[in-house]
Amino acid sequence: MNRKWIALTALLSLLFLAALTGCGKKEETEQSTSPSADTAKPATIDKSQVAAVSGVIKFDGTAPKPTKIDMSQDPACKKTGAENMTETVVVDNGNLANVFVYVKEGLPNANFPVPTDKVTIDQQGCRYHPHVLGVMAGQTVEIKNDDDTTHNIHPSPKDNKEWNESQPPKGAPIEKTFARPEVLIPVKCNQHPWMKMYLGVVKHPYFAVTGKDGKFEIKDLPPGDYTIAAVHEKFGEQTMKVKVAPKTDVKDQTITFKAQ
Repeated sequence: MNRKWIALTALLSLLFLAALTGCGKKEETEQSTSPSADTAKPATIDKSQVAAVSGVIKFDGTAPKPTKIDMSQDPACKKTGAENMTETVVVDNGNLANVFVYVKEGLPNANFPVPTDKVTIDQQGCRYHPHVLGVMAGQTVEIKNDDDTTHNIHPSPKDNKEWNESQPPKGAPIEKTFARPEVLIPVKCNQHPWMKMYLGVVKHPYFAVTGKDGKFEIKDLPPGDYTIAAVHEKFGEQTMKVKVAPKTDVKDQTITFKAQ
């Protein structure tokens, strides 16, 4: 009886060890087939040779008129008394605002240092400020709530992790990062349906957002041939090719979006 018990115990032990070994192999296989780590080298830019690309984003045609936002559902928003007009299309003298302009192609496959400075989204007057924001992948985005009401920040990315977080009136700032490049990420507030903004996330520092004058400037580009993309939340993307020579700024570039 004792011999049988010893033999059974030994058999069970062997089976248990075999199971553990199998699990270990599975885990190793899963790890080996996971996406490979970014092996790109750190970017090396000769600052003595860089130049800027600048220009203006134009709008051709009759722009839709901004409409007044009805904030009556939340007295804390309504009492601000601001003009509260929509920002989907902002055109001033034929210049288009809130366009994310960035280098889409032409940069070396390298890791550019992520700024330690935070970029800020401020919720004030039940609006997002700014309406369009550029940030590098991995850079900290600080979200503030200066309103006397609760907001609920909810980005809806395709390539990054989606999250949805409430923030009490004048609550502590929320800090987030976006791991992957993605242009543009819509951001909304689940409490106030009119609150919308967009994030342009790229893996390098060469981007800009147009103001009301439609102007943009991308600084410190190394010499090379580039594709510059201009992306608008309603009108989509347009691109242009530019060649940057050493220490020679490329000025007066124009991209025109047409009325739809």
